[in-house]
Amino acid sequence: MQLELIMSSSMESSYLPATTESIAKAQEAKDASESISILYRLLEDPSTSADALRTKELAITNLTNYLTKENRAEDLRNLLTKLRPFFALIPKAKTAKIVRGIIDAVAKIPGTSDLQISLCKEMVEWTRAEKRTFLRQRVEARLAALLLENQEYTEALNLLSGLIKEVRRLDDKLLLVDIDLLESKLHFSLRNLPKAKASLTAARTAANAIYVPPSQQGTIDLQSGILHAEEKDYKTAYSYFFEAFEAFSSLDDPKAISSLKYMLLCKIMVSQADDVAGIVSSKAGLKYLGPDVDAMKAVADAYSKRSLKYFETALRDYKAQLEEDPIVHRHLSSLYDTLLEQNLCRLIEPYSRVEIAHIAEMIELPIDHVEKKLSQMILDKKFAGTLDQGAGCLIIFEDPKTEEIFPATLETIANVGKVVDSLYMRSAKIMA
Repeated sequence: MQLELIMSSSMESSYLPATTESIAKAQEAKDASESISILYRLLEDPSTSADALRTKELAITNLTNYLTKENRAEDLRNLLTKLRPFFALIPKAKTAKIVRGIIDAVAKIPGTSDLQISLCKEMVEWTRAEKRTFLRQRVEARLAALLLENQEYTEALNLLSGLIKEVRRLDDKLLLVDIDLLESKLHFSLRNLPKAKASLTAARTAANAIYVPPSQQGTIDLQSGILHAEEKDYKTAYSYFFEAFEAFSSLDDPKAISSLKYMLLCKIMVSQADDVAGIVSSKAGLKYLGPDVDAMKAVADAYSKRSLKYFETALRDYKAQLEEDPIVHRHLSSLYDTLLEQNLCRLIEPYSRVEIAHIAEMIELPIDHVEKKLSQMILDKKFAGTLDQGAGCLIIFEDPKTEEIFPATLETIANVGKVVDSLYMRSAKIMA
C-alpha cells in the first residue's frame, strides 16, 4: 500500500503545472536541454483550464524554437504526434497554426526534405481521419511543394490535380493562388510552357479578387519573369523581376537575391551587360553584394569583352551560383553558344581553308569541342562549308549569289495563278 502511494506521488510530480512560472523556469534554465525537458514536463499537465491551455500553447512555441535551434528534427516530428490529444481541446484554427509552425520549423533544419515529406503525409492521414479539411488542404499544398523540390513531379501533379478541384469548389482564393502558382512551377519544371502560363494566369485572376500579401505577390512576379525569360522576352522579364525584387527586398526575404540575379541576367541577355555595374552599385544592389552578384558581374564582364575564356572561368569559379541554378544555367548555355558562334565566325571570316587546330588555338578551346561546334554550325547553315577530317581542316565556301530573276519569276507565276483563279470564278458564275 505504501509502495503504491509512493509510485502515485512520483507520477503526479513528473509533470510541471502549466503556469507562467514554469515557462519562466524553462527560460532561466542553464542550457537548451534543460529548457526542453522542463517544457515537455509542462505539456504533461492534465489541466484543461483556459489559462493552462494558453500556457501550453506558449510552451509549444518555445519548445519548437529550442528543438529547431538544436537541429532535433525527429523530436519535432514526435512532438507533433504527441500533441494530437491536445489538439482536440483547442480551436481548429489554433491547431492549424501550431501544425504549420512545427512543419515550418522542420524545414529550417538542413537535410530534412525526406523527413518533411514523411511528416506531411502522416499529417494528411491524421487530418482526413479527424475531418479537418481546412488544415488538410494546406498540408497537402505544402506536400506538393516538397515533392516538386524533390523532383517527384508525377506524384506532385497527381496530388495537385485533385486538390485544385476541391479548393475551387470551396472558393478559397488565398489557397487557390498558392496552388495555381505551385502548378505553374510544376508544369515549368516538366517543360510544359503553355500549361505553366495558363496556371499562372489562373493565379493572377484569383489574386486580383483578394488582398495578396507582398511575399505572395513577389512570388507571382518572379514566376512571370521566369516564364517571359523562357520565351526570350527579356525586357518584360526584367520588369517582373524588378517588381519581385522590390517586394522581397522590403520584407528582407532571401528570394530578393534570386530576383536581383535574374534582373542582371536579363540585362546580359539583351546585350546591355554594361548596365550591370550600375545596378549593382545602386543603393538597393549594394545591400545584396555577395557570391551571386559577383557571379553575374563576372559573366557580364566576359560578355562585354566577348571572351569565352573569361566566360568559362566565371562558370568554373561560380559553379554553385550559375550552373546549379537551373534558370541561370539554361540561359547562360544559350548565351555561351551564341558567343562561341560569333567568335568562330569572326575567326574563320578571312579564310577559305584553315586548320581546325589553328582555330582552336586562337579561341583557346579544345580541338574536339571546336570541331563539334563547327559541324553543328554547318548543319544549321550558319555558314557554307565542310570539314575535311582527314586533313583536320575546315573548308569555307563562297556564299552562292542568288540570281534576281528567280524570285521575280516566282512572283510572276503566283500573280498569273491568281488571275486564272479569278477568271475561273467568273466563268463559273456565268455558266450558272
